[in-house]
Amino acid sequence: MFLANLATLVLANAHLAAWAFQDDAGAVGWDPVSLWKQMGILAKIVVIILFIMSGWSIGVMIDRALAFSAARKQSRAFAPAVAGALREGKIDEAIRVAERNKKSHLAKVVTAGLQEFKAHGESADIPGEQIEASKRALERAEAIVHAELKRGLSGLATIGATAPFVGLFGTVVGILNAFRSISQNKATGLGAVAGGISEALVTTAIGLFVAIPAVMMFNYFTGKVEAFDVEMDNSSSELIDYFLKRRGIKR
Repeated sequence: MFLANLATLVLANAHLAAWAFQDDAGAVGWDPVSLWKQMGILAKIVVIILFIMSGWSIGVMIDRALAFSAARKQSRAFAPAVAGALREGKIDEAIRVAERNKKSHLAKVVTAGLQEFKAHGESADIPGEQIEASKRALERAEAIVHAELKRGLSGLATIGATAPFVGLFGTVVGILNAFRSISQNKATGLGAVAGGISEALVTTAIGLFVAIPAVMMFNYFTGKVEAFDVEMDNSSSELIDYFLKRRGIKR
């Protein structure tokens, strides 16, 4: 019985202590809704900007992930099919295979070379003119596909580089609000600075939360683009070799 009464007394005192601390702290809550309500206008603007940047970066990540996955999948089906058609000398069939795999980065490049080679015909006025024209078409196609693959990555890099500084601006605003509260309330307790400190911590955390995934995914996608570039270069070189052998020209 004594232990039960003692436990009841301890719990009651703990409840009163927690209430007193909450009152002293200005009833600061740490859930997202409470933190949002405690923020000033500038801090809210910073958070909104960071969420917009986060949404943009997530959109780019999803778009590039789907595009790269489709390019890789179709290229795996395209490469052996077009190689078989070219071994049999069926350029028209190779072009049709490429056109069925429009999302493949290899197909886009190879199609340009094949179409240019076919457009000049088997009999060119100047020896090697057909090959040179096909080579230039392949180079142009590589540049265009490279730009398509990198679409959105510059924005992702910008977000990764600037999001921490946007969060830092919110940190500065929060610290300034904390000092202003101290000056206005003539007090240095937790309640006087809790709002400003919460602004500073939240904006800093959100800035890092936005920047870290953006930087990681930018590096990942950049590596993917570089690998695609190597594959396109190899395909272009192999196609030029095929054209040279077909025309009986030595390098």
